[in-house]
Amino acid sequence: MNSNNSNKRKGNPRQNCSFLSSASFFYTIPTFLYGRRKGFDEDNMYETVDGFRSKLLGDKLEKLWCNELKNALRTKRAPSLRKVLCRAFGLQMLTFAALLLVIECAIKPAQAVMVGRLVSFYTLDNVNTGVLPYAFGIIFLTFLNTALFHPYIANSQMVGLKAKISCGSLIYRKALKLHYTALCKTSVGQIVNLLSNDAVILIRFSVIVNYVLIAPVQCLVVTYLMYQEVGFSAIVGVLVIVLCTPFYYFLSKGASKYRLKTAMRTDERVRFMAEVISGMQVIKMYAWEKPMENILNSLRKFEMKYITLSSYTKAVYLTLDVLLIPTSLYVTILVYVIHHQLTADNVFSLTVFYTTFHFTMAWSLPQGLCVLGETLISIDRITKFLTSAEIILNDAEKMVANSGAIEITHGTAKWNTKITLENITFAANPGSLIAVIGQVGCGKSSLINALLKELPLTSGRISVNGSVSYAPQDPWLFGGSVRDNILFGQKVDLLRYKEVIRVCALECDLQLLPFGDNTIVGGRGSSLSGGQKARISLARAVYRQADIYLLDDPLSAVDLRVGEQIFENCIKGFLKGKTVILVTHQRQYLKDRDRVIALESGTILSEINWKEANVFAREQISEVVSPALQFQALDGKTKDAQNKEQISRGSVSKNVYLSYFTLGGGIGFTTLTLFLLLLCQVSVSSSSYFLAYWVNAVDLGNETAAGQNLEASSASNQNIYIYSTITLFCIVIASVRAYVFYTLCLKSSNRMHGNMLSSVLRATMRFLNTNSHGRIINRFSQDLETVDTQLPTVCLNALQAFIGFLACIVIIAMVNYWFLLSSFIIGIMLYLLRAFCLVTIRNVKRLEGITRSPVFEHLGSSLQGLATIRAFKGEKILQKEFDQHQDLHSCCHHLFLSTTEAMGALLGYVSGIYVAIVTLTCTLIGNGMLGGNVGLAVTQCLQVATYMQRTIRQSAELENQMTSVERILEYDKIEHEDSLGREAPTLWPSKGEIAFHNVNLAYYLQGPLALRNISFRIMPNEKVGVVGRTGAGKSSIIAALFRLSYLTGKILVDDVDINNLNLREFRSKISIIPQSPVVFSGTLRTNLDPFEEFEDCDLWSALDKVELKEFFSALPLGLDFGISQGGSNVSVGQRQLICLARIILRKNKILVMDEATASIDLETDKLVQRTIRKVFEDCTIITITHRLDSIMDCDRIMVISAGEVVEFDRPSILLKNNEGHFYKMTQQL
Repeated sequence: MNSNNSNKRKGNPRQNCSFLSSASFFYTIPTFLYGRRKGFDEDNMYETVDGFRSKLLGDKLEKLWCNELKNALRTKRAPSLRKVLCRAFGLQMLTFAALLLVIECAIKPAQAVMVGRLVSFYTLDNVNTGVLPYAFGIIFLTFLNTALFHPYIANSQMVGLKAKISCGSLIYRKALKLHYTALCKTSVGQIVNLLSNDAVILIRFSVIVNYVLIAPVQCLVVTYLMYQEVGFSAIVGVLVIVLCTPFYYFLSKGASKYRLKTAMRTDERVRFMAEVISGMQVIKMYAWEKPMENILNSLRKFEMKYITLSSYTKAVYLTLDVLLIPTSLYVTILVYVIHHQLTADNVFSLTVFYTTFHFTMAWSLPQGLCVLGETLISIDRITKFLTSAEIILNDAEKMVANSGAIEITHGTAKWNTKITLENITFAANPGSLIAVIGQVGCGKSSLINALLKELPLTSGRISVNGSVSYAPQDPWLFGGSVRDNILFGQKVDLLRYKEVIRVCALECDLQLLPFGDNTIVGGRGSSLSGGQKARISLARAVYRQADIYLLDDPLSAVDLRVGEQIFENCIKGFLKGKTVILVTHQRQYLKDRDRVIALESGTILSEINWKEANVFAREQISEVVSPALQFQALDGKTKDAQNKEQISRGSVSKNVYLSYFTLGGGIGFTTLTLFLLLLCQVSVSSSSYFLAYWVNAVDLGNETAAGQNLEASSASNQNIYIYSTITLFCIVIASVRAYVFYTLCLKSSNRMHGNMLSSVLRATMRFLNTNSHGRIINRFSQDLETVDTQLPTVCLNALQAFIGFLACIVIIAMVNYWFLLSSFIIGIMLYLLRAFCLVTIRNVKRLEGITRSPVFEHLGSSLQGLATIRAFKGEKILQKEFDQHQDLHSCCHHLFLSTTEAMGALLGYVSGIYVAIVTLTCTLIGNGMLGGNVGLAVTQCLQVATYMQRTIRQSAELENQMTSVERILEYDKIEHEDSLGREAPTLWPSKGEIAFHNVNLAYYLQGPLALRNISFRIMPNEKVGVVGRTGAGKSSIIAALFRLSYLTGKILVDDVDINNLNLREFRSKISIIPQSPVVFSGTLRTNLDPFEEFEDCDLWSALDKVELKEFFSALPLGLDFGISQGGSNVSVGQRQLICLARIILRKNKILVMDEATASIDLETDKLVQRTIRKVFEDCTIITITHRLDSIMDCDRIMVISAGEVVEFDRPSILLKNNEGHFYKMTQQL
């Protein structure tokens, strides 16, 4: 549909590269050069690699999933997505597990043996002859480890990326098939969470789960080799690690439990946040920012409870990470020295063995168990979604001789537990035009949904013969051009297209739009008026060549003249000979119907002719059109697109880091945290340094007289006490530092959420209208999830790695200060390489975050238009669009993973050079060096290599993840409404007088004026009607009165300039009934009284006045009745009455009605009008409407045209002016 993503992109360098180029990451060099020279954006990104295409992977997984469903049904068991993923990607993962087995069970243990043999040459009674083979062996194994490890990481991540892409495609395909009952149980936020969190974890899982598989093998290999070195003592040390494994398991199990509960809470928060963003305009006019903020902060508090528990679980992991090597080595040495003399080769070979063992057992295994548990939970969540109820669509397009016929026999249907349609029987002959009328909630839209098979029958039979086209009551548009929305994937028939534009009265609108039918309408048509959206939706339905047209009240959103044109030219003319079912509230459209079906309480009251329908209509439905024109940007005039999301360039600013840490506890708490990290590393390094001192002392002691054995024994005991004290101190400090650090990070992320939420709630409507909902939600879902769960661990690892790197350099310098020179040179090389690579990696990471938003936005938009999509058989079209969005995102993600590992490999080779320098230096000029010093230098340089890589890699990952912090903090700087101003006078406004003085209004700075130098005065208690053509500027009056946009001039309310008043307090003093009733998920009570200001009796009284008391009091929960997302479990009319009840509770002196009775029947309209006249008799009322008969009793009528007041007087006077605007409007009735 939208061609923006389908532009031909340049070829991906990974596509056809050789095995050697792939293994060495040579193919990334052009990427780094291009990224540094020009930078990547959405327009110049590479084409997606063939093996990572969304459609290909989705088809593969869908086929396996369908087979699994069949097998599960046959064997009477639950279907398992785990099995499906294993069949799809298990063999690839096992292949890389074999590679990891070589690295961890052969290369690294061999390196430890080499170190022991090397150090054994450096004793006082030995010369270092024959040491070179061991030195070169250490160097060779270091380079070989780098050459194999990074391709393993990269390729394992690619397998996980494929699994993520395929799951994302399968989730979207399932979303398009969801049954209504499943939709009620699954919110948009939950499905977004499946894509943003649950599917993403598969990438981490694919890398780290192999460590769980190879851990037992490595345990046996390392234990055997250590046993050869120190005997039984090795088994004791290994036993310490092995005994910790059950503890890891319980921690992993707890982490999985917290992960599940966190995900559930996140779903709730993101779902409600999506509702708030969608209803922001109403929230602002109600001045409900504070209660919405309180609700979201409350949801965040529950979410943070489990995030905190999960984070402290990770803190325990990271504590064990620091402690396991010192503790295991301590126990081994303690047992060994009871019966043996400690030697340098024993100590430092053990150090390397335990370092090797530690990475798997103390880091990768617990992390692997944790990620395994989280992944299984995520897969189960996806499985639960994939097994949700699907809609069953019969072949409604089967062409038969009676094509176009509809027949329902004794049809009964219900949405949830309440019956919506009962014993419906009727038939429509081919080519007939049938009107469906009735009160709000009588089942008209349910009948349409039953014909679409969206609402399945619980009994009876339904037959729809022929192809179907559909125009919904609530128009659904996606974020493409006007033409894209009308064609909806069909080929262009230019003659038919132009005729559809004409009969749907869109010609004038397209002339006004800046790019005609190529104008981008924005997400959900946000840049169009309600009337324009309704006509584009109708044009889409009419353009499709079908046998049956189901039109659900499409004329209620346009004025009378346009409605008559559409009815005559389109419905009676263009669709002549087609079967048309027209739901309507307007009786002028009942004439010349073949039949009229009157519904009441879900049953067909009668099938009546025109005369009978006219009588029925006078009692039940409205006479003239009642538009549902939404107040949007420029009253129908639109710019060509929403603002494009900006890509930050360069490194993340230091201010971002400073803000992150200071938000967590200020400079003092941050300094304390860094001090604890430093102190922890000092204790760990002191342990290594003391062991070198100990073995050197033993080596020197061997030269003393045998008669000094008693003193040697005493010194050994003293060394044990010192070593024990250092180890104990290390345990205490490591435990405290992890807890303190995670506390700081949790405080920071929580405050960032609070600040971002407050900022968005205070944002201008300009920002909300020009930034897609998906883009905003992305900050509150994916970015916040990164800051909550991933950033603290990466940040702690990066800091600890850097401090460890510095500690190793200091220790090596203490052995030989000349090593400082090589350390400095290698450090500069690593820094420059990091700087070179990070330019591209940062750019790609930011682009990955930006291209993620359209994926979520497309999903949310599709879920809102499911009925339309399925009626048009548009699933394949939308699926193709989703695949295009996901392909662009996955290409960025693929490039990010590739370049990150390429940088890691490059840094690994440079670190290998450092290992070679230190090792060969000790070998070639090491005569006279003590074994303890040589062992300390070699093991520390190996750790330097590890710390260098970890520092560079973790700092790069930290900077990448800090882009999420950067994106969140960006929302602190968005344009806000002016919240300053003095408080309103007591009991203001008491009269309700309104005066506009030379008011100009634009919807964005330097934009065209929607109101032009308007001046008028409305007297206290006066009832004023405001009329005008679509796009004339009527809704802009509301925008000015509620200060929703940029205005100049003065607006006085009771002689007080509202520009000088506090915005939220001022808005709370004016009541409005919007054209589209908005309710939020929660309870009836919270929707009526979010501030908790009123007693129950007041709430029941307000409901009684709108005649809803009887309905809700009959329900078991009463005021605590749960409102579903978007109010889907109450009718449109009931939602409007709930909005009216809110206004009654507020008892304000000024009431604005913005097309308040647009989509309700005459009976409900009469109830609303009657209630308003009674309750608001002493109030000033402004009624904006197209329904002229409803304002004839107003004191005065204001006519708006082209943003100006062209007439404003009593109706009787305006009707006397035969040349006047109002008179001409009435003549069209």
